[in-house]
Amino acid sequence: MTALLLLAAISGTILLQVAIGMGVGFWRLRHRGSAPPPVDGNTPATTGAWAGWRAFRVDSVGPEDQAGTQRTLVLRPVDGLPLPGFAPGQYLTFSIDLPASPSGPLRTIVRCYSLSEQPNGETYRITVKRMPAPAARPALPAGAASTYLHDTVQVGDLLRVKAPAGSFVLDSTSDTAAVFIAGGIGVTPMISMIAWSLAYRPDRPLFLFYGVRNSADHAFKALLEQLAQSHPAFTLTVLYAAPGPDDIEGQDFQHTGFIDVALLKRVLPHGRHQFYVCGPPAMMAALVPALADWGVPKSDIHFESFGPASSGYVRPVAGVAGTPLAIPFDIQFRRSRRTIVWDGKDTNLLDFAERRGILVESGCRTGSCGACETRVVSGDVRYADKPDFDVSAGSCLLCVGLPASNLVLEA
Repeated sequence: MTALLLLAAISGTILLQVAIGMGVGFWRLRHRGSAPPPVDGNTPATTGAWAGWRAFRVDSVGPEDQAGTQRTLVLRPVDGLPLPGFAPGQYLTFSIDLPASPSGPLRTIVRCYSLSEQPNGETYRITVKRMPAPAARPALPAGAASTYLHDTVQVGDLLRVKAPAGSFVLDSTSDTAAVFIAGGIGVTPMISMIAWSLAYRPDRPLFLFYGVRNSADHAFKALLEQLAQSHPAFTLTVLYAAPGPDDIEGQDFQHTGFIDVALLKRVLPHGRHQFYVCGPPAMMAALVPALADWGVPKSDIHFESFGPASSGYVRPVAGVAGTPLAIPFDIQFRRSRRTIVWDGKDTNLLDFAERRGILVESGCRTGSCGACETRVVSGDVRYADKPDFDVSAGSCLLCVGLPASNLVLEA
């Protein structure tokens, strides 16, 4: 090879390397900070999700607040296969076998717990609050599933889990400022939403208003403070309803009292916002209607409530409330030996039953887990939208069901 040909070969190699380097650099520039495929309600995030129950091993456990009332569990699939992604805000459904009495047979209960981190493909994380007996009815037992997950489940134990589900999810394609309003354990799905947004939409303005009793049950305190300090687009506002003697205003929390629209107006900048609200019944009853009265469009209000009859406390935005009937239906709960008149004012049969003291097993309250499946002895039940759960013939899901005639239910 002549010197001229050798020089040409070397020059060509150098030019090729430069071109490759420029191409890689351009690709990185184009994709820096970009998000994976959208995971909003219009794009299924659980593509490749499994059907039925899948075994998970508890990888780690730990308290999430000073009082130890909120416990985080990290779960890893026993089969070792990759985990499907999920939309930030979704939950996992668990099937748990518990003794009906100290010496009795096992009974299976179904519960749903929000995922408390963004997808990583290897593990799922949930955070569970220990549910005490209701303050108004102290004779009732404490939450069976939460007590089991707090006191019995340890690292290495196995749990049966369904794939992520739920419609209370972040609109991940929007650049509109997102306002998260959380009460107590209601912050859990928002941890997932906030973490995802800061990772993949770091310039999107985020506001979290988080209300708790005091520092004893202030979950994710260090994490949220670190995120607020590290990300200028994220504004954190914490309220303590009853600050403890060592709680310092301006350091541990910003305001005393409860979250209301007056506070939102003072803190939020002028303009459009998307609101995500999750908390106990009293908070939901106050805030969701107040947002609508403030003039926030229905499409910008997203909420998820928890606890018995919780969604019934919320005065839904236009178009969601039940419609009074010209001819009421008789709803007979055969096992409870009660017949109650349905006048159309409730949003579903589960709320209707619970509000009248009829206790029914329930989980997700969105038609996904099947915990409230009940046999229909006679009559017809309709659904505004087809449930995700495959309902057995001759049964119905109370949490999303509405009567289409007089009913006799085995409950």
